[in-house]
Amino acid sequence: MSKQNLLETIANELIKTFAITNPPIPIEIMLQRPKPDMWEEVDITELSVGFLKTGGHFSPRMSLARLLARHIVQSEWGEKRGLRDMLKNDQNEELLRSFARMLIMPAPMVKALSVGARTPVTMSMHFEVPEDDAKIRLSELTDSL
Repeated sequence: MSKQNLLETIANELIKTFAITNPPIPIEIMLQRPKPDMWEEVDITELSVGFLKTGGHFSPRMSLARLLARHIVQSEWGEKRGLRDMLKNDQNEELLRSFARMLIMPAPMVKALSVGARTPVTMSMHFEVPEDDAKIRLSELTDSL
């Protein structure tokens, strides 16, 4: 199984663990209320404005999604699934970013959209993500849509 496919499987498992059935994915709540064997609770009120990249509409949510991805990788839950070994060094930053997109735009939810709704603009509104990230996510899923 490729790293991308394994990450998709793990992202889908996490979404099911949190019983999330519809977008937008509650990234903030996931960070603040982890399940057992996951990360330590994160107080997002303590994050600096500089951390919450303010490059455009919904950019702070993508910053939080990347923070969530990092917490998952470092958690006992993530370690049991091989994430720490897979994403342990800086060379895997793009793979970590891809994992964050999988978390905030889960493949089953993207696939559930009508073909006409699978555009960066519509997905941006639906998942509350920047259009650029929606465009990248669509390209990541091209073969499976």
